[in-house]
Amino acid sequence: MGLSIAVTGVTGYVGGRLVPELLAAGHRVRAVARNPRRLEGRDWAQDVELVEADAQELDQIRAALTGVDVAYYLIHSLGSGRRFEARDWRTALTFAQAAREAGVGRIVYLGGLYPDGEDLSPHLESRKEVGEILLASGVPTTVLRAAVILGSGSASFEMMRYLTERLPAMTTPRWVDNRIQPIAIRDVLRYLVGSATMPPQVDRAFDIGGPEVLTYREMMQRYAAVAGLRRRVIVGVGVLTPRLSSLWVSLVTPVPGPLARPLVESLVHEVVCDEHDIARWVPDPPEGLMGFDDAVRLALAKIQDADVATRWSSASVPGAPSGPLPSDPDWAGGSLYRDERRTHVDAPAEVVWEVLQEVGGERGWYSWPLAWRVRGLLDRLSGGPGLRRGRRDPRRLLVDDAVDFWRVEAVVPGRMIRLRAEMRVPGLAWLELAVRPEPDGGSTLRQVATFHPHGLPGQLYWWTVAPFHGVVFGGMQRGMAAEAERRAPGREGSPGGPLPRPLTAAR
Repeated sequence: MGLSIAVTGVTGYVGGRLVPELLAAGHRVRAVARNPRRLEGRDWAQDVELVEADAQELDQIRAALTGVDVAYYLIHSLGSGRRFEARDWRTALTFAQAAREAGVGRIVYLGGLYPDGEDLSPHLESRKEVGEILLASGVPTTVLRAAVILGSGSASFEMMRYLTERLPAMTTPRWVDNRIQPIAIRDVLRYLVGSATMPPQVDRAFDIGGPEVLTYREMMQRYAAVAGLRRRVIVGVGVLTPRLSSLWVSLVTPVPGPLARPLVESLVHEVVCDEHDIARWVPDPPEGLMGFDDAVRLALAKIQDADVATRWSSASVPGAPSGPLPSDPDWAGGSLYRDERRTHVDAPAEVVWEVLQEVGGERGWYSWPLAWRVRGLLDRLSGGPGLRRGRRDPRRLLVDDAVDFWRVEAVVPGRMIRLRAEMRVPGLAWLELAVRPEPDGGSTLRQVATFHPHGLPGQLYWWTVAPFHGVVFGGMQRGMAAEAERRAPGREGSPGGPLPRPLTAAR
């Protein structure tokens, strides 16, 4: 029988992919999350023990770790603001104490690869410090140190991908010529799973990397070749500071500024493995570690097949609302604005449901594209995610999926989707899309925008944008209805044909 394993950070990019690998290896998994509801819809959710705990609360995380053999620490505050280092430090200290007091047999941590003897970027310094805290916990610990992770949905990979695809010619900082040893997500997961069964005397950090050392310039050119793009013109200049570079990256790629900046700052260092001792306990596969080109091909195939298990956007935007829901009784007596619209659709409910599930991303929002693009740009300029996060899967939504500057908060299959805004607004906002079958074979499409303002700025915001709701939300509803009618079996029609008349429009 396998080990009992607790995994934190299960709603993130690596944690969400690690859980099924641990299950496949025969281990029993306890998925630890502040809000286990965010794991609804995951293929593996029924095969694990879901435990609610905040890693910053000693009593909660100690209880969550009690009785487990191995605890994976996959938590970081990257992109959460200027004080993320202090938050990382406090959380790691709490977790280390909890693991020791709970009798955990081993801690496994995935950190960052960094050069010795240099003043590190805040991101890498924080990763280094967390590793040192866990190694000093008194619990045997494995620290894996990785540089750029190559995989569909990885923030580092997405940043490189979009820079290369969107800019056939670019001026870049001089760090594009620094050496990097990237590693495929497949090999990262193999090392993480293998670390669970290391003997108790192993208590150290390991450098992990792929078989090639490349510059960022070489990675972009190699990516272009694999993706079938023309060779890129890349000119390095010395005047682009990490701050300016991160602003440029956030405008060109889906990665928002608060996340792009620490990633860019870390690229000023050369990150190459000094040793490969991990192979003593987790041997290389017979075919060898995955090379850069193969990792890119695999990632692109996953993206094209809409088979991306997790993305960097799987983690919520720091500071974004997580509740309460609009239906909670605590809202009674407070200001809560609603824009509710209903439309009869001459299409079965199951067809309308397909359309609702495809909203956002490449499909768009079915109304006034320029307005949505401008709103997305303003959001990115203010530090929000904007529209470029897109979607993990173009045809199906799960709880906790990111959809542009929204996040899926609830899904009732065949009936309702509720999105929670993660854009920068002076308040809390939700958008609910629902469908109900009707006796005539058609259906009713219901759309509700809900806003709870914060102070006077929130009140002014609502009354400023309210006049545009008829164009934006009304157009969105008509567009979705028209698309559903076009898809309805046995009916002719197109999105450009006659549009249905809304039944109600209440504010």
